[in-house]
Amino acid sequence: MASVSIRHAQKRYGAVEVIPGIDLDIADREFVTLVGPSGCGKSTLLRMIAGLEGISDGQIFIGDECVNDVPPMHRDVAMVFQSYALYPHMTVTGNMSFGLRLRRIAADRIRSLVEGAAQTLNLVPLLDRMPRQLSGGQRQRVAMGRAIVRNPRLFLFDEPLSNLDAQLRVQMRTEIKSLHRRLGSTSIYVTHDQIEAMTMADRIVVMNGGRIAQQGSPEELYDRPANLFVAGFIGSPAMNFITGTIDPQGRFLLQDGRAAGVTPLAGMAGRRLVLGVRPEHVVLTGEDAGTLAASIAEVEPTGIDTHVVCDLAEQQVTVSVRDRVRAEPGTPVRLAFQPDRVHWFDPETGMSIRQTTLQ
Repeated sequence: MASVSIRHAQKRYGAVEVIPGIDLDIADREFVTLVGPSGCGKSTLLRMIAGLEGISDGQIFIGDECVNDVPPMHRDVAMVFQSYALYPHMTVTGNMSFGLRLRRIAADRIRSLVEGAAQTLNLVPLLDRMPRQLSGGQRQRVAMGRAIVRNPRLFLFDEPLSNLDAQLRVQMRTEIKSLHRRLGSTSIYVTHDQIEAMTMADRIVVMNGGRIAQQGSPEELYDRPANLFVAGFIGSPAMNFITGTIDPQGRFLLQDGRAAGVTPLAGMAGRRLVLGVRPEHVVLTGEDAGTLAASIAEVEPTGIDTHVVCDLAEQQVTVSVRDRVRAEPGTPVRLAFQPDRVHWFDPETGMSIRQTTLQ
C-alpha cells in the first residue's frame, strides 16, 4: 500500500478553473472520503490521482513517486466506478480475472487470486454466473473483486453505491468498510452522501468550489465545523441557522428582538451573527421561562425520530425528538436551545467564531 501526497494540484479546462489548487496528504492504510455537492471537484480530483484526468499544475505523489506523467495503467491503482462496467458476455470469474489475463499472469495464480477475492466478498457461489443474473449489490461486489485481485497499492472509489437502493447502500457501506479493514488498504472514496462519509471514513475531506472547506474526523466535522458550509452540509437533518444581533448586554437577539437565551459572546456587542444549532440540541418544552414561542410548520416522522419544523421569528428551525409528535401546522410550541451546544458564525466570512464568555 502507499500514501498519497497532493501538492497545489490544479485542474483547468481552458479558461474554466475547476480546482484552483489543493494540498492534501493521505496516510498509508487510511480511509479518506472526499465529500461535497455536485460540481465541487471531488470526482475530478479522484480521476487526477488515477491518471484519468491530466493535472494542469502541481504534483501528485503515490508513495515517493511523482505520478504526474505516469500513465494510469502504471500507477498501480484500482478504481471502482459508479457504473459496474462489467463485461456482459463474461462470467463473474471472467470479469474478475480479465485484467490479470491481460498482464499474462500464470493461470494457477489467477485462479488463486480470484478464489481468494471471491471468498472475501462472498462471491464463490456466483463465479459461473453472468452479470445479467446478478443483483445490483452482487454486481458491485464483482467490480470490487476485479479491483482486489490486482492487489493495488491504492483503491479509488467514485460514488460506487449511487445506483443501489437504500437498503443495499447500507449493507454495502458495511462491506466496504470491513473490506478496507481486512485488506489494510489505502482507500479514497468519493461521495455526495454525507451519511456515507460519516459512517465509513477515518477522515473526511469536505470540498466546495474546488477547494477544501475542512478536513478531519467525522466527529470533529460534526462537533466543530469550521464554517457555515461544513456546518450545513454535515449532518442530517442539517444544522439550523438563525441570524440575529448581539445587544449591549451581550445577549443574542432574534430578528424580532427576542433574546434567544443562550450563552452570550464576549466583546461582540452590536455585531450581527449567525447562531447554529443542530436539531437534536433544540428542545420542545412547555415551560415559558427562558423559552421562545414558535409554531409548528410541519411534522416529519422518520421512525426512530420525529423532525418537527417550526416557524421562529420568520425563520424555520428543525427540532429532532425521539417522541412521537402529532400536531397540526400552526400549533403553538415553545423552544429552547441547549446553551453549551450552539455554534457562532460570522455572516460576512461564513467562518466559525469559537469565543464565548465565562458569564
